Amino acid sequence: SGLDVVQRIRKTDQTTPVIFLTAKTEVDDVVAGFEIGANDYIRKPFAMKELIVRIKALTGRVSSKEESEQRIFNIGDYEFDADKGILLYMPTCDTEQLPNRETEVLKRFCQNFGSIVPMQNILLELWGNDDFFCARSLQVLITRIRHRLSKDKRIHIINIRGNGYKLSLD
Repeated sequence: SGLDVVQRIRKTDQTTPVIFLTAKTEVDDVVAGFEIGANDYIRKPFAMKELIVRIKALTGRVSSKEESEQRIFNIGDYEFDADKGILLYMPTCDTEQLPNRETEVLKRFCQNFGSIVPMQNILLELWGNDDFFCARSLQVLITRIRHRLSKDKRIHIINIRGNGYKLSLD
């Protein structure tokens, strides 16, 4: 199955983007796909235009405006390289390679540090859709980011109910 293939890929490769194209639409199927390491999940039928936008988001194609933006961020005891998707825990020099979608979400949080990042903006920019299934996928992804940042207890990703998320530091 596709889940088995992605599991095998993720054992040796955490960076290659994976998109599920499937007829399975149950929330549990979507969550399972993201939990094993998928970067996106598109339900059939889908529009080719939507697939292309999602591929572009995953492969990190940037506009000339984005090229001039800050790419290295300090978040408490972490340093985040948004270009490379690398999260460095500075006290121990532990590094983690983030999947593309996690990199893009964390970058948006860093660029808007202390401000609300509207959930709908994230969903439309990265998933190309703001439906329930994509919103649930975003919630799973944010849980994974929170876990990655959990060594520094001062860092919080706050859910602003009905609006979005905010990255803050005590």
